[in-house]
Amino acid sequence: MRCWSILLAGVLSGCALLPSAPLTRPAKPETAPFALNGRISINYRGERHFAGLRWNHRARSDEILLLAPLGQTVARIYRDAGHATLDSGDKHYQANDVETLMQKALHWYLPVGGLHYWVLGMADTRTTAKIERAENGQASVLFQDGWEVRYLRYADENKPDSLPAHLQMSREDLQVQLLIDGWEWNPQPD
Repeated sequence: MRCWSILLAGVLSGCALLPSAPLTRPAKPETAPFALNGRISINYRGERHFAGLRWNHRARSDEILLLAPLGQTVARIYRDAGHATLDSGDKHYQANDVETLMQKALHWYLPVGGLHYWVLGMADTRTTAKIERAENGQASVLFQDGWEVRYLRYADENKPDSLPAHLQMSREDLQVQLLIDGWEWNPQPD
């Protein structure tokens, strides 16, 4: 039975490989609300975790759902200006900000406040960054706040304003792979 579950999960994840439109950034991407669907792989101190991902980003809030292979929500992370929460099964965590919350609950964190810039192929405008670019103008490596972000693939390799489709982020003993299957601009609130 376990073999069939693994096979089914592989088939279902393979169906999501083609990114959906749009493939380029909007005129003001830093303020545009978006939703993205994808997959995330986290390697922290040799321990690996894999999940599906649904991220709804707005200027003042983020909701990140981590999904099991068949789409069930296994964890929900929510942040707004005043607080952050993480719910997983019967466990509930709270903190003033999402980075502190993730550190407390998971012992590692992603900089969600600036991560929305990185998934757009841009540097967070609030701190200094170094960006290396490919010949076509797309970011290839970004260094910011102790993180190294490598852009391994874009939705369209020929357009400088194309959206990233595969990122690799690392800092100290944490490596994160993010594969983005689809984008939605200005999604309706859930």
